[in-house]
Amino acid sequence: MGRTRIHVNTHKIKSNAKHGTNVPTLAVKSRKGTEYCHEVEVLGPSRVIYRPDKPLSCGARVWIETEADVVKVLHDED
Repeated sequence: MGRTRIHVNTHKIKSNAKHGTNVPTLAVKSRKGTEYCHEVEVLGPSRVIYRPDKPLSCGARVWIETEADVVKVLHDED
């Protein structure tokens, strides 16, 4: 299993608030690509990183990084 990074997409949160929707906002990025979900469970060691001077390419300045397995949960929209 390679490195996985998890962060909150604030643009999707703002859009949900504006449009009354419930689009998943947690971005789970791995070598397989990016998946969005409502909940994430990290099944092992992880760390939270704040790097305002060197954000991720997507713009995230805070994220969780792990090499453990990650369980993603997608809820049905209300």
